[in-house]
Amino acid sequence: MGAIQMNRCLQITSTAAAELCRQSVFAGTPGIMHLDLVEDSPAQGWLHIRVRPGHFSGTPVGRADGVTLYAPEQQLSVLWGLTLNYYGDLSGGGFLISSPPGTERCGCGAGFRHAEKALSGNS
Repeated sequence: MGAIQMNRCLQITSTAAAELCRQSVFAGTPGIMHLDLVEDSPAQGWLHIRVRPGHFSGTPVGRADGVTLYAPEQQLSVLWGLTLNYYGDLSGGGFLISSPPGTERCGCGAGFRHAEKALSGNS
């Protein structure tokens, strides 16, 4: 197997890396996780992150603390320059993603939509 050439389009915080590592080991795919953007409601244009163990034939988009994160190649341009974070408290936890320029951030922190979709969705 050749060396992975990583373009590191997505930054991963240390807290996100720790949780990715924990989930990948628990699922039996140590160090391998996959992130993709899932359209929540086509009419509204919301995109939310989905994080799963495995690589699902994705392209490596980031690596931190022994975990490689993969994503669909067609989503690389949207993920470029974003940051994946993780929060946890007594009531649970979840992954957060920064929103790219020209987008509206979802209240949950795990999604966003393009500003033009937000304007057209309100009419």
